[in-house]
Amino acid sequence: QVQLVESGGGLVQPGGSLRLSCAASGSIFRINSMGWYHQAPGKQRELVAGITSGGYTNYADSVKGRFTISRDNAKNTVYLQMNSLKPEDTAVYYCKARIRSLITRNDDDYWGQGTQVTVSS
Repeated sequence: QVQLVESGGGLVQPGGSLRLSCAASGSIFRINSMGWYHQAPGKQRELVAGITSGGYTNYADSVKGRFTISRDNAKNTVYLQMNSLKPEDTAVYYCKARIRSLITRNDDDYWGQGTQVTVSS
């Protein structure tokens, strides 16, 4: 079994910062790409930022210059540093990882449970 556990969400004022973390654990052979998605009420889940195993990153246009994704391969953890937060960033944030498990030896996508980020004064 593979699990992803997120942390770091909360309530912050506009212009503030938050750092999200997502740790993978379980029967992991290899972690390939990792990423963060968000889903606002009534909207579809969409990609915020992604990072490959080699460290290549990509971002949604709406967060470029404000958010930074990084990963610590030794800890099987991906981070999302969010600066200059805006009310429109309010959403549930989910991490996703493409992982090859020790059991199946298949590359499958795994999701975290989600963490709420609310930007409001």
